[in-house]
Amino acid sequence: MIRFVLSSIGGLFSWIVTALFFAALTVGAIFWMYGRNLPSHEQLAQYTPKTISRIYSGEGRLIDEFAQERRIFVPISDIPDVVKQAFVSAEDQNFYIHKGYDARGIIAAAYAAIKSGGRNVRGASTITQQVMKNFLLDGSRSAERKIKELILAARVEEALSKDRILELYLNEIFLGQNSYGVAAAAQTYFNKTLSELSVGEAAYLAALPKKPASLHPVRDYEEARLRRNYVLRRMYEDGHIDQATLQEEQAKELKSVQRGDYPAFRQALPPRDYFTDEIRRQLSKSFGQDEFFGGGLTIRATVDPDLQKQAAKALQHALEKYDRNLGVWRGTGATIPADQLGEERLWRAALADVPTDKAPRDVEGWYPAVVLELGDKSARIGIEGIEEDADGHWIPADDVTWARKLGKDGKLGPRAKRASDLVDVGDVVLVRAVTKDSDGSFVRWSLRQVPRVEGAFMAMDVHTGRVLAMQGGFSYQSSVFNRTTQAMRQPGSNIKPIVYAAALDSGFSPETIVVDAPIEVNTPQGLWRPQNASNKYYGPTPLRTGLEQSRNLMTVRIAQEIGMDTVARYAERFGVYDQMGPYLANALGAQETTMYRLISAYAMFANGGKRLEPTLVDRVQDRWGRTIYRHDQSDCLDCADPTLPEGLGPRVRTNSEQVIDAITAYQMISLMEGGVKRGTGTGVRLPVPVAGKTGTTNDAKDVWFTGFTSNIVASCYMGYDQPRGLGRGAYGGTLCVPVFNEFMQEAIKEYGGGRFKVPPGGYWQNFNRFTGEKLPDGVSGDFVQAEYLREDQDMRGLGLIVDGGFAMGADLPLFAQGETDTGTTVTTATGKTRVIPKKADFGTLSAGGLY
Repeated sequence: MIRFVLSSIGGLFSWIVTALFFAALTVGAIFWMYGRNLPSHEQLAQYTPKTISRIYSGEGRLIDEFAQERRIFVPISDIPDVVKQAFVSAEDQNFYIHKGYDARGIIAAAYAAIKSGGRNVRGASTITQQVMKNFLLDGSRSAERKIKELILAARVEEALSKDRILELYLNEIFLGQNSYGVAAAAQTYFNKTLSELSVGEAAYLAALPKKPASLHPVRDYEEARLRRNYVLRRMYEDGHIDQATLQEEQAKELKSVQRGDYPAFRQALPPRDYFTDEIRRQLSKSFGQDEFFGGGLTIRATVDPDLQKQAAKALQHALEKYDRNLGVWRGTGATIPADQLGEERLWRAALADVPTDKAPRDVEGWYPAVVLELGDKSARIGIEGIEEDADGHWIPADDVTWARKLGKDGKLGPRAKRASDLVDVGDVVLVRAVTKDSDGSFVRWSLRQVPRVEGAFMAMDVHTGRVLAMQGGFSYQSSVFNRTTQAMRQPGSNIKPIVYAAALDSGFSPETIVVDAPIEVNTPQGLWRPQNASNKYYGPTPLRTGLEQSRNLMTVRIAQEIGMDTVARYAERFGVYDQMGPYLANALGAQETTMYRLISAYAMFANGGKRLEPTLVDRVQDRWGRTIYRHDQSDCLDCADPTLPEGLGPRVRTNSEQVIDAITAYQMISLMEGGVKRGTGTGVRLPVPVAGKTGTTNDAKDVWFTGFTSNIVASCYMGYDQPRGLGRGAYGGTLCVPVFNEFMQEAIKEYGGGRFKVPPGGYWQNFNRFTGEKLPDGVSGDFVQAEYLREDQDMRGLGLIVDGGFAMGADLPLFAQGETDTGTTVTTATGKTRVIPKKADFGTLSAGGLY
C-alpha cells in the first residue's frame, strides 16, 4: 500500500514536473516568437519628444507658440517630488521595486476579469509598460500586444534607470486639453509651473492618465474631484503625505483655469497676428511641418512690438475711415436667440461663443456686444468683458446717423435716425468707447464694423532687411489671409522707380528731356492708348518731373527707348518678379506682385543699391540651444579686439551684392524726394528727409504708397480682395499716405532719420528743373535743382530728347511750362517771368496701371 502511494506520488510529481517543463517551454516559445523583430528599446535613450516651438520678440518676450502636441519637456531632476509621488501612487505603487511588470497586479486583474465574466477588465500595466505602449507599440487591447509590452518592459528595465523611465513617462503621457506631459498640463489646468502646484493639483494631474476625457474639471467636476481624492488617499497610504495634508487637500474645491479660477496662460500672450503666422508659414517650408510644430524651436523674431501695434492701428484707422465714409451698415451677421437675453450669465456665455471671424477681439478698443433692448431712439447693449452699471450701456441716436442699413436683398434703407433703424434685439455688434480728446473722459459707446475694403502695411530696416512690422489686413481674427505676402496685386506707379533706375543706368540723367504726348500701340487685344491720370499731356519734360508727377506717357516712352527687356531684367534683379513680361503696360505696373517683394526694391534704393533679403527671423535655435539659422551673415572685424579705441565702433564686413550703381540709387532717392516735396506724395509730413512713390491703378482698384527714411522703408496698400474700384478721390496719396504718416511719426522717434548718404564718385551740377537746362554755380530760386551725376551721364544723358520712337509729339516745342508746387510765378534761368499752371494730378494723386 505504501509502495503504491509512493508510486502514485512519484508519478504525479513526474507529471507536474513534465507539465511545468512543457508550460515553461511553451511560455518560452511564445516569448521567443513575439520577442523577435520588436522595436529596439535603445531608441528610448535618444528620445526627442514633440515639444512646443516658441517665438520671442527682440526683447526676449514670448509672443506666440505653435505645437501639434502641446508639450514642455522637463528633465526628471526638475520635476518636484510631489508630482512624481502622485503619479507613482496613482499608476504604479511598486514602480521602484518591480522589474518592469507587476506579477501580483497581473494575477489580480486576470482574477477580476474571470470572476466578472469579462465585464470587469482593468489594466495592470506598470509605468514601464505604459512607456512601451506609448513609445514603441500601438495602443490596441490584445494578448499579443500585452506579451510584447512585457518583453520590452523587462528589457528596458535593464537598459535604463528608474528615473529615466519615469522622465519619459511624465513628459509623454496625454493628460487632456491637447496637453502632453505634466508641465504642459500644469499650465493648461492651473496656469502654474510644476514647482507651484499644490499637492491636490498634482493629485488631479495624476488622476488624468486613465481617462482624461471623462475627468474635465467643469463638465465632470464631481467625478474629477472624487478621483483626485482617491489619488490623495493613495499618496497617504504610501507615506508621501500625512493625514492632516490628506484631509486639508480633500476638502478643497478643485479650482482650474477651465472654471475661471485662474487666467488662461494664452491670455498672457498677445493675440496671434499676421507677423507670427507668417513666421509659421515660412519656417514650416524651410524646416518642415513636423520640425516646426514638434521640434521645440526657439525663434527670435525681428518684430518691434510697439511698431507692430502702431502699424495695425494706422492701417485700421484708414480702412475704417474709408468704410464709414461709404455710409453702409452691415453689422456682424451674428445674432443671439431671445431666450438667452434675459439673464446676464446666459447672454455673456452666448456672446463668448460668437466666433472671432464674426466679432474679432484683436482690434484695440473694440468689444463684441449684444443688443438687449431698443428704446425710442437708443439701444441698450451688453458688452463682453465690461461690467453692467446701474443705467446700462446704450448706443444713442447720434451715433447712427452716418449709416444706411444694407438689407438682405442688397438694397440700402433710409439714413438712420434712431438705433432701431440699424440694429434689432439679439444682434451681435462691435462697439468702442468714444472719449474726449481733452481729458480722455467717456462720451458714449459707438457702433463699429469690420470694413469690406482691405489692405496691408509693412515696415523694415533698409540696412538689414529685418521686418519690424507686418499687418496683412484689418484683423487677423476676421481674415487670416496675409495681404503683405499672399496678395498678388497690381503695383501701378509703385513700379516706376524700377523703370527710371533702368533708364539712369542706361545713360539717361535726371534732367533728360522726355516727350509727354499721346501714344498709340497696336496690341493683339486692340489699340492701346495709355493716358496720364489728368487726361492731359505736357510736351517735352525733364525725366525728374516725369517721376515726381507720375507721368504715364513719359514712362511708356522711357520703357520703349531702353527696351522692355531691360526693364524686365531690372525688375527681376530687384526681386519684384521672378519673370516680368516684356510688355509696355507692365512699365505702368500692370503685372501683379506682392508687397513683400516690392518693398525690398525700395529698401535697395535706400541703402545705396545693395542686395537685401527681408526676414522675419533673426535666429532659430533647436531644442538643445544650437543655432540652426541666423539671418545676419556679416563679419565683425573688431568685435574681439580688446584694444579698440574709445569712441570708435567695430567694423562690419558684408558680402551684399551691389544690385545697381550707388550713384544711380542716390539719384532715385533724390527723384523720389522730389515726389514727396512737390509731386504725388506731398501729403507726407515728417520732420526727417523722406523719399517715396505713390501708386494708383486703373479705376483705383489698388492704391499704394511706399516710402523710406534713411533707416526705415514702409509700404501701404489698400483695395478690395475681389478687385473693384474704390471710387472718386481714392488715390495712393489720399488713402495710403496718411497711413504712412501715422506709422512713421512713431517709428522715427525710435529709429530716427537723417540726410541720405551721398556715395563717392560723382559730382554736383545745377539744372533748371522745368527745362532741364544746365545752370551755373550760384544761381538760386525754386527752379534750381542740384543733381548728382556720373561722368557718363554728362556725356550721354544731357541734351537728349526722348520720344521712344513714337512720332507723336516730335514737333512740340521743347518746353511748354509744366507744373510747380503751387502754380506761382517764377523767374527762369534766362531771367524771364513765367506763370506755371497748377499740377495736373488733381492734388495728391498717383497715376499707374493699364490705361
